[in-house]
Amino acid sequence: MIRILIADDHQLIRDAWTMILSRDRRFKIIGGCSNSDEAIKMSRKFKPDILLLDIHMTPYNGIEAAKKIRMMSPATGIIAVTMSNHPVHLKQMLLLGALGYVTKNSSVPEMKDAILAVSEGKKYICNEMKELLLDVHLRDNEDSAVHSLTGRELEIVKLINEGLSSKEISTALDIALKTVETHRHNILKKIKVKNAVSLIHAMNDNAVRI
Repeated sequence: MIRILIADDHQLIRDAWTMILSRDRRFKIIGGCSNSDEAIKMSRKFKPDILLLDIHMTPYNGIEAAKKIRMMSPATGIIAVTMSNHPVHLKQMLLLGALGYVTKNSSVPEMKDAILAVSEGKKYICNEMKELLLDVHLRDNEDSAVHSLTGRELEIVKLINEGLSSKEISTALDIALKTVETHRHNILKKIKVKNAVSLIHAMNDNAVRI
């Protein structure tokens, strides 16, 4: 059972996540707190497996709190849970040792996926941030040939990032499967990666370089 501490300055949000996650037998909510000082103290005392940490807290923000918590409870997997979809905040949290970043627009399944991934020591970035990072990567990477991608190819890149197969992309865009495969081949050739996995990894890796 994964032991979870929830740190958010909104009681309603803490109560909602407590109720939702408690219904899953894989998770156990061990406490909640409303400010960053309490988050640090409770992390030191309980050593949770997972800390859901809001970025915008007092007396200091979640970014500063994450740094302190990592020092006193390095085994705790920190997941930033925030309204902010700014790449700078993502970069700061990852550099300070957080393994997960989930915006408050994310779904319940995404949150559960984040908890499970981080509990295994893996990084997790929600779909909203992945799409944003992909847009930034495609827009700002002047050294690549991504600017030559067509509108249709950009659509397909986003669907690949969401985990859709060629057949599913074919259905979603109402185009022939062979056409999708041709687009995929051209995309990989233009961006100079070997496969779709490499494309997604390149996007995730750039999360800490923005």
